Amino acid sequence: MEPPPSLAKIGLTHSGGGGSGTIIQNKYQVGHLLGRGSFAKVYHGRNLIDNNDVAIKVIDKTTTITAMEPHIIREVSAMRRLNHHPNILEIYEVMATKTKIYLVMELAPKGELFMQLQRKGRFSEATARSYFHQFISALHFCHKNGVAHRDIKPQNLLLDGNGRLKISDFGLSALPEQLKNGMLHTACGTPAYTAPEVVYRKGYDGAKADAWSCGVILFAFLAGTLPFDDSDLSSMYRAMNRRVFDFPEWISKPARKIIYRLLDPNPNTRLSIHELMNFSWFKKSAQGGKIKNQEFGNLTCEKELKFLRSVNAFDIISMSSGLDLSSIFEVGSRKKEIRFTSNKEVKEIEDKVMSVGKEIGCRVEKGKNGGINLIKGRMDLAVELWEVAADLWLVEMKVRDGTLAEVEEFEWEEMKNGLTEVVLSFQNDGS
Repeated sequence: MEPPPSLAKIGLTHSGGGGSGTIIQNKYQVGHLLGRGSFAKVYHGRNLIDNNDVAIKVIDKTTTITAMEPHIIREVSAMRRLNHHPNILEIYEVMATKTKIYLVMELAPKGELFMQLQRKGRFSEATARSYFHQFISALHFCHKNGVAHRDIKPQNLLLDGNGRLKISDFGLSALPEQLKNGMLHTACGTPAYTAPEVVYRKGYDGAKADAWSCGVILFAFLAGTLPFDDSDLSSMYRAMNRRVFDFPEWISKPARKIIYRLLDPNPNTRLSIHELMNFSWFKKSAQGGKIKNQEFGNLTCEKELKFLRSVNAFDIISMSSGLDLSSIFEVGSRKKEIRFTSNKEVKEIEDKVMSVGKEIGCRVEKGKNGGINLIKGRMDLAVELWEVAADLWLVEMKVRDGTLAEVEEFEWEEMKNGLTEVVLSFQNDGS
């Protein structure tokens, strides 16, 4: 069998650079670049009111908004539900301008645990167990509050100034509203860390999928490599489904047992997080003593949240203190668009849009790649639907062409009034 891949194969691109000095809404000053991902850049920042350091994730709406809408909603919603756990990165505030979205979060100045692992090669069993305790505490708390992370990997485990572990990046997390018949159905995550059942899209338990990722994490902590080679995905999935991997000789038998049980390809018999917490190896503290269940429970059960399933994702965000993301969905002239959320079937939404369009004198055309065009004179109003969560759609009606006079004379209010029965909430005032 080929040796497992190095952990260095997967990572975030880091960059230095001087601070821009940008001031956001007279409250935060943007400093130097900490890192960048596919859709965002993260900067060191300073709160101008209390002078505390923060991290500021900056998303450019002009280039990424369509792809990022569901990720932003999930990340903010999940982090707001999970604020104040000592091992989960805290989100302080979300702000938006016409072109940028700013997520102001707790700063983890010691960076990714991944970088520590790279430098050391692997962790001692005592160090690995210490980090694993903190990680499992946070993840158990997520699950008790209805959130599955779904993108667990060392790069999403950060360290604060005291070396305490913090779980971050909830952009792929799943909330209770996304469950269908009690299961999740979206394939996501990083292949080498993702449970095999997630790939098949037949429905899976988010907590059990996260448990598989915990097995990969613990193996990586102790071995310094990954259990499954992701250079050939088809071979990797075959190995996962047959549970074919090799333990380095230095990993103890109790730790091997936990990893082996977590990396069970059958989610029904896979070790759960709750069961894991009862293993003697896990309970053993760095000082050689035992962690009491009651002590561990205090970390994981410190708050209880009630979920309102009838509330849509936009409402969840707006209910949170200090959050108003309505401007995220506001691009261009206010007189050139209508945006609303709906939980109706796609065909019902489309039929209603076309019907109302005809009533106010528009010619209706269906686009080649889906979507609808409402044409009146030279004015062309494009209508597109975006799925932002399970059974939740964002409908965008935006002028693509037409004179200013035609736009101003268009029956915006009649259009909005006619759509009322398929609308959950309007996201901006297009009239």
